[in-house]
Amino acid sequence: MALFHPEKKTEPMNKAAEPVNTGKINSIMEGTSIEGEIRSDSNVRIDGRVKGAINVRGRLIVGQTGVIEGEVSCQSSDIEGTVIGKVNCQDLLSLKATAKLQGDINTKKLAIEPGAVFTGNCSMAGGVVKEMDPVRLRTESARPEASPTQVAR
Repeated sequence: MALFHPEKKTEPMNKAAEPVNTGKINSIMEGTSIEGEIRSDSNVRIDGRVKGAINVRGRLIVGQTGVIEGEVSCQSSDIEGTVIGKVNCQDLLSLKATAKLQGDINTKKLAIEPGAVFTGNCSMAGGVVKEMDPVRLRTESARPEASPTQVAR
């Protein structure tokens, strides 16, 4: 009698980084402070203070009272509170009107509401800005500026 069946194949436990959406949200409530690394396979809402790295495979929500000091990595994020540190967002990063973000952003899509404060650099789609062709730069800068047309009186 064999205990193991070689014909049965199992898939690896850690597949591609797809968020696990259980409809539930891990919450760090106002008045709570955490120092250390946070990892979650689903959604996280922060209304308290976190000092340390945050890695969320789902959606990260930072409420108005939420403060994060550390590097953030997530699928998508809505920020209403304060984030101090680098933010890596695979899809949409949304800075609401009350948001304060100090640090560099790397995201695919970015939405900034009026009133939000962002201090740092932003890289879109994880890509690197390509340098323009020097020949093209010279030809574009050599073009004469358009002169205003005279209006007949």
